[in-house]
Amino acid sequence: MHKVFGYLLTPIFYIFFAASLLIFHPIQWVCLKWGGYRAHKKSVDILNGFLVACNYILFNRTLFIDNKNLPLDRPIIFVANHQSTYDIPAIIFFMRRFHGKFISKIELAKANIPSISFNLKHGGAANIDRKDARQSIIEITKLAENMKQHKWSAFIFPEGTRSTSGKIKKFKARGVTTLLKKVPDALLVPIVIQNSYKMVEYGMFPLRPFTKMSWEVLEPIQKGSKTYEEMIEEAENIIRAKLDRPV
Repeated sequence: MHKVFGYLLTPIFYIFFAASLLIFHPIQWVCLKWGGYRAHKKSVDILNGFLVACNYILFNRTLFIDNKNLPLDRPIIFVANHQSTYDIPAIIFFMRRFHGKFISKIELAKANIPSISFNLKHGGAANIDRKDARQSIIEITKLAENMKQHKWSAFIFPEGTRSTSGKIKKFKARGVTTLLKKVPDALLVPIVIQNSYKMVEYGMFPLRPFTKMSWEVLEPIQKGSKTYEEMIEEAENIIRAKLDRPV
């Protein structure tokens, strides 16, 4: 039954999703040219609010459990498990107060995807070439400097690729440890994403409707005497344990 409704609702979802990207592409350009960073960021926040709202076309639940205790006066490195492309709009929209930037594949910035590629190029993301270690370090260093100067935060999916089964993959520590070393006063905060993989369990068409998805922002990992690698492993284990106890 889910698949039948998916065939009916997915075209409507894609029409509204694509329309949002197309409409906000020139809006982003105007905001950046005439209003600078803050106006551009505002346009990106609103865009992602529309993209999150597209979930309701599929009758999908988007439950975001925020953590209001996190400070705004220091950088935060958010690490999350990764289940689908649709993980991202909710994180950007609901966590917009942190000015979070993604560490992303450079291919996405070069792909000329309306709105998305533009934001990756001009919004402060670190667009890394996984085949070029030097370029990756330069990009992460640039992001780290902005985090220290502007109190920005970063969003990272340490698995490196999406999990199509919902089961978390081993975290790759390198990118996170590099950022932690360069921004030593940053907090490390896990985000656990549940069930967004179910939205694409049939592939890109049809999308699965009536899916209960959730994002939960957890407490910071305390440094203490831990190494950065141990902190990342702790974040992974906490997320893994949460995935075993569905919301």
